[in-house]
Amino acid sequence: MLELDRTFSVAPMMDWTTRDYRVFARTLTRRALLYTEMVTTGAILHGRPRERFLGYSDEEHPLALQLGGSDAGELAECAAIAEEWGYDEINLNVGCPSDRVQNNLIGACLMAHPGKVAAAVSAMREAVSIPVTVKCRIGIDDQDEDRDLERFIATVADAGCQVFILHARKAWLEGLSPKQNRDVPPLNRERVHRLKASRPELHIGINGGISSLGACREQLDHVDSVMIGREAYQNPWLLAGVDEAFFGIPGPASNRHAAAAAFRPYIARRLEQGAKLNHVTRHLMGLFQGQPGGRRFRRHLSENAHLNGAGLAVFDDALALVPQHEHEPEPVG
Repeated sequence: MLELDRTFSVAPMMDWTTRDYRVFARTLTRRALLYTEMVTTGAILHGRPRERFLGYSDEEHPLALQLGGSDAGELAECAAIAEEWGYDEINLNVGCPSDRVQNNLIGACLMAHPGKVAAAVSAMREAVSIPVTVKCRIGIDDQDEDRDLERFIATVADAGCQVFILHARKAWLEGLSPKQNRDVPPLNRERVHRLKASRPELHIGINGGISSLGACREQLDHVDSVMIGREAYQNPWLLAGVDEAFFGIPGPASNRHAAAAAFRPYIARRLEQGAKLNHVTRHLMGLFQGQPGGRRFRRHLSENAHLNGAGLAVFDDALALVPQHEHEPEPVG
């Protein structure tokens, strides 16, 4: 199990940061902290088999489980189960703006209930020995002052939470869709910076609209860690520069073909388990973004990986459409 270092992490994203994606990410970075998709307490407590919700591969470490819920007792029970499964961190979702989770008092709506979040954090911390962290927004709806955010952070920090990752946008719980909430509310990174300045004893991480390693370095002048979401999924080669840039060690892949080759045995295992090829290879669609042959690679997988009986030959044929380079520079922008 790798040491837990939050300097750089990949955000939890529903339907994207699946276990297949996370294993693929490990062909590009050994040290970035990875997060699961949000898993609700109900799924863990009542869903079967638990492997469906909690299963992962050993190479995914360091790995955090993001929990969705608001009942302190249920969250504590799920945190203890996750620790037994070997997760390195438990993260509470206080940022998702969808109607479905709001109806169950999950996600960003909890920013209006800091006492409830504090009770949940306290219960989880008593139940586990691994870190319990919170990912939230900078505000919701009419909360639009630094003091609103500071009040929430202070209440939850008093319950023992020392690590907060903030999406630097408000969430509008009425009037905007979850998709719009990722882009329409303006970024306000300065509010996160001011929070760190006022609470230097806390670990404050930032998320939202960051799309390059250079931009990450700039943020680290103001906060403790940076989390990247969509860019790490849609342009995964970005991750190839993370280990060198932030941890001082070479990344595992010298080029994109090497990353694909390292992922191939995992694809074979998943096919043997009955998975469809496109369910696994969909996470690689952006690997050759901007490269000669990249469009042909994506088209070949799009047209063939979903077909009955599609196997490794389809993947190999798609790779053959992209010229190989023995070495290529890691992303540094």
